Amino acid sequence: MMTASALALGATAAAAGGIERSSQSVAILFEKNNYAEFNFGRVMPDVVGTQQVTASALSRAGASSGDMAGNYNTYSLGLKMAVNDALDVAVVIDEPVGADVYYPAGTGYLYGGSTADINSVATTLMARYKLPENFSIIAGVRQIKTSGTVALFNGYRMSTDKETDYGYVVGIAWEKPEIAARVALTYNSAVTHDFAATENGIPTSFETEIPQSVNLEAQTGIAADTLLFGSIRWVDWSAFEIAPPIYTYPARYGLSPLGNPYNDALVSYENDTFTYTLGVGRKFNDNWSGAVFVSHETGKGGYSGNLGPTDGANALGIAATYTRDNLKITGGVRYVMIGDAETETPAALGLATGSCNLSGDQDCGTFGKFEDNSALAFGLRIGFTF
Repeated sequence: MMTASALALGATAAAAGGIERSSQSVAILFEKNNYAEFNFGRVMPDVVGTQQVTASALSRAGASSGDMAGNYNTYSLGLKMAVNDALDVAVVIDEPVGADVYYPAGTGYLYGGSTADINSVATTLMARYKLPENFSIIAGVRQIKTSGTVALFNGYRMSTDKETDYGYVVGIAWEKPEIAARVALTYNSAVTHDFAATENGIPTSFETEIPQSVNLEAQTGIAADTLLFGSIRWVDWSAFEIAPPIYTYPARYGLSPLGNPYNDALVSYENDTFTYTLGVGRKFNDNWSGAVFVSHETGKGGYSGNLGPTDGANALGIAATYTRDNLKITGGVRYVMIGDAETETPAALGLATGSCNLSGDQDCGTFGKFEDNSALAFGLRIGFTF
């Protein structure tokens, strides 16, 4: 039953937090004995918007963006070892952030043909040491490797090298095994990347911070063979931005500012996010258990970037686990109702239509409206105790 609940909180949680692909859970540290697992997820978003202003004779108000969010896979590997009665250690490999953006060409939407990719791999080594009174402390180190590419409709091109940097995780937990109760509070530090990049053939550099986060995960038995579980996750997304210098200050390099609000970043968020999850798990017999859950992610507010036009989400999910001897196989599905978002009219385009100017950061009006979008996510976990 614990495995079905953990999947509900973890593997099918992709598609939250903008570019976030992992919830950074420490649940693997609480598996019994020695344990190994593999998680795979498939996420199929459908994100379509409508252009609100006329950009040219070929790009007019009312044009559809087409589905600009590509399908993607997520994965993670985990190994937990019981060193002795007091100490457990684990290593987890996953993808903390990612993006697969492609605006279809030929729709009349201004950003048609624009693409963006972010790829990352994180390796986390962590340990849990048991204290008296059912408390335990958690600590670990995380290595993140990240790279990205962008190609915009106006000819702008950017790619980065693969940057490797480090952060840490610390936390505390309390358990009461008699009623399957557990509360774990963990903090994941920010990881700062200093990227070497190439913009339109010119070597540049910029800094991006993979944001800090806090996870509160809890569960308790509420009846025979029935478990209530939930989590609260805060992520400091207001500290995140992708702001290459040529894109951010195009006039300094002789590049047209069309497609870039004055001094704006490629991707940035105005506010942090909170994600709330609540669910119930049930053991049906010695082989089968299942879980249902709901989740809500708060919106960030303000305009969303044209490379990530979503804002918050609500989701409903189910998961089921089959257990036989030392093997546990869990499958889950999650339906995500993506929050509506608006993107801002590029400053140069706003100047042409008289809605703003290039003298500073000003509201150039709504460019795209993205409404009633959704995603479907599938997760599979194979776990083995030894």
